[in-house]
Amino acid sequence: MKTLLLTEGDIKRLLSIGEVIKSVELAFKEKGLGRVQMPPKPYLFYGKYNGDLRVMPSYLEELDISAVKIVNVHPNNPVKYKVPTVMAMITLLDPKNGAPIAIIGGTWITAMRTGAAGGVAAKYLARPNSRVVGMVGAGTQARTQLMALNEVLKEIEEVRVTDIAKASRERCAEEMTEKLGLNVRCVDSVKETVEGADIMVTVTPVREPIVKSEWIGPGVHVNAIGADAPGKEELDPELLKRAKIVIDDWEQASHSGEINVPLAKGIITRKNIWGEIGEVVAGLKPGRTLPDEITIFDSTGLAIQDAVTAELAYKKALAKGIGQFIEII
Repeated sequence: MKTLLLTEGDIKRLLSIGEVIKSVELAFKEKGLGRVQMPPKPYLFYGKYNGDLRVMPSYLEELDISAVKIVNVHPNNPVKYKVPTVMAMITLLDPKNGAPIAIIGGTWITAMRTGAAGGVAAKYLARPNSRVVGMVGAGTQARTQLMALNEVLKEIEEVRVTDIAKASRERCAEEMTEKLGLNVRCVDSVKETVEGADIMVTVTPVREPIVKSEWIGPGVHVNAIGADAPGKEELDPELLKRAKIVIDDWEQASHSGEINVPLAKGIITRKNIWGEIGEVVAGLKPGRTLPDEITIFDSTGLAIQDAVTAELAYKKALAKGIGQFIEII
């Protein structure tokens, strides 16, 4: 048999944020309806290199899509090795026989499907007339989060972006203004970024809260993206206590999401969690119900998001004749 090889360059030619949002939304719905297999991702920690690696298998039973992703997170990479912080590879499998039908560069898929998850969350949890977006962090994920928000919200008037590195926030603001035609400006502090915003997105690797509860007013929606490993947290726990918290998966979020540290300390309990985004998408639980409620989406990144996005890329590649077939088995 032959296996289709798709490079990162191929993926960037194949995928648009709008279609990835639709695929991720469907994956969340399938999870909400209990029709997926997705064990919690195991970690390898490379302590002396300030990095980790995760393995993410999944099977969407009704859609008959299965994949395994291997992904790393090494924050020192851009400066020290001139490679991305996050890199990934996905093997798309044929559930009938387990054969690898495609080997796919997963770095851009990871960025796109995570941004898409933020877009889905905003669709169900943010106020539809949200106009001001505050972005804390200015890396690749800030860009795809904003791409997705721009897809689902039609009244964005202002975007503020901050980052510990001035050059990074300036570059992000310039690039996204040009790409999306939005008013994106860089600011100097987290406080200035989030105060008065309708939607706040946090995409940093910090292990101490950087967003204070008192900066966040009624009606704000938060996409908490950065906390994706044990010990990471970006938000003041007091903010979590004020909010309707929607997670992507209990096992992952309680272990390594934004809620992991407050849970471990007993600041919040499982009773503080409204539900999973899949339950909201599937109509099993309502999303936003009041204009003044604060909503938080705790995103850890699910293997099913990778699987459906890889499947989308695979089908488009076959249709367009993109990629190279190789014989592995």
